[in-house]
Amino acid sequence: MAVCRNSGKIKHYFTFFTGLVECLCFAGAMFGWASLVFVLKSEGYFSYLCFNTTDANATLVLDCSEQDEQFSIIFTISSFMNNFLTLPNGFIFDRFGTTVARLVGIPLYTMGTLMFAFATPAMSDLLFAALPFLAVGGIMLLITNMQVGNLFGLRRSTIITLYNGAFDSSSALFLVIKILHESGISLQASFLFLSACSIIHFLRTFFLLPKKLIPYPLPDGYTYGVTCCKSKPLLDQMSQQTIESGNTEMPNEKTPNNDAPVNQERTLRQCLLSRLFLLHLLWLSVIQLRHLLFIGTLNPLLQRLTEGEHSLVSQYLNAFALTQLCGVLCAPWNGLIMDRHKGKPLAEGETEEQADLRASILSLTLTSVQCVLFSICAATPYLPLQYLTFILQVINRSFLYGGNAAFISVAFPSIHFGKLYGMVLALSAVFALLQYPCFILVNDVLDGDPLYVNIALALLSLFAFIHPISVYLYCRKPAS
Repeated sequence: MAVCRNSGKIKHYFTFFTGLVECLCFAGAMFGWASLVFVLKSEGYFSYLCFNTTDANATLVLDCSEQDEQFSIIFTISSFMNNFLTLPNGFIFDRFGTTVARLVGIPLYTMGTLMFAFATPAMSDLLFAALPFLAVGGIMLLITNMQVGNLFGLRRSTIITLYNGAFDSSSALFLVIKILHESGISLQASFLFLSACSIIHFLRTFFLLPKKLIPYPLPDGYTYGVTCCKSKPLLDQMSQQTIESGNTEMPNEKTPNNDAPVNQERTLRQCLLSRLFLLHLLWLSVIQLRHLLFIGTLNPLLQRLTEGEHSLVSQYLNAFALTQLCGVLCAPWNGLIMDRHKGKPLAEGETEEQADLRASILSLTLTSVQCVLFSICAATPYLPLQYLTFILQVINRSFLYGGNAAFISVAFPSIHFGKLYGMVLALSAVFALLQYPCFILVNDVLDGDPLYVNIALALLSLFAFIHPISVYLYCRKPAS
């Protein structure tokens, strides 16, 4: 039994490590779109939309605004699909389990990489399907990996935020492809290699992840995947623990357990209509819109600030992509903030749910402050300041998505996690569609100058503070 327990611990850590690599190297590649656009432009994708025109000084210049618009539309569609389809993905994950969810997501990811591999400038429209497939498949990898936090008990929120940070950092994958392209390795070779790596994802699915879900809290002797130790089914384990504890009632989702937190009794409908969920949706939507618009318009922004100097644009894009690697380092700090109360005695009259929510207030507030600072820097048309903008962007983004998943895991019943996580991302995706009208406003009405739109977004980001204030007031209520 001791040997099985030790091998189980080793397997837990191996599952965690390989999941981290999967999220870090593959899952969130779409958010490095700015680096890939630079390569696609040099290859001539949508180049037929560029035309010669004269500027105010009667100088002949090449106008590629319509080309930029196509790349912006692709990113808008992909970011919408990435978030909106998380809703059905969450239902698939909760209803059918890990194996089925990954057998849906991995083929989508592979199809996306193959479409990129075989796309050509003459088939530029293939990109409209390639990036959304890559995005939807990638978010499924993240969803199925976040449950690994349940294996580590007191560090659950830290693991969840770490995986989200790795997801953010994987946007540097397109930087690697950009550097390889500049070294002479074709886009086709790079994306065919990514397609071949799908074999690794399939192997993890069957050997290092459960067929269904990892429960929380984790039962004694719980095993998953391929194991050399015999174990009873999860229901048998729970029954044995119930008998040993002297309780003859079988644990059941429909029979409330008096020792369980109050939040385990809430239905999905009650969660969706709660003030906590609705204000969390507002918080995520406002901050996410700021980030998506920044990423989607980064190329034309740098073109404007550098006055079209090709080498300088490439330098800043490389700097932006390199800062994305720091997401995996920033995100765990948010998890540690949310886990800082674990293992300490509860205050008098305080429930476990309220203790978790109270710990989340600082995380939500810091994320909102970071967004305001990031928005102010992004709105300032001073090129060297964009280095600071990149740093604030990656810190805020890692706090945002890691904090989003961690907050849902502590504020609502774990049996609804996949559905609520999918719902909040799906609804925020609808709000994020505003990025395209903003891009059209900047490009067509404001003559490419995003200053006024950036100022409006900086003011809009102030609404994010409503959520932490609401959670603070909620936690002051006497425990019922």
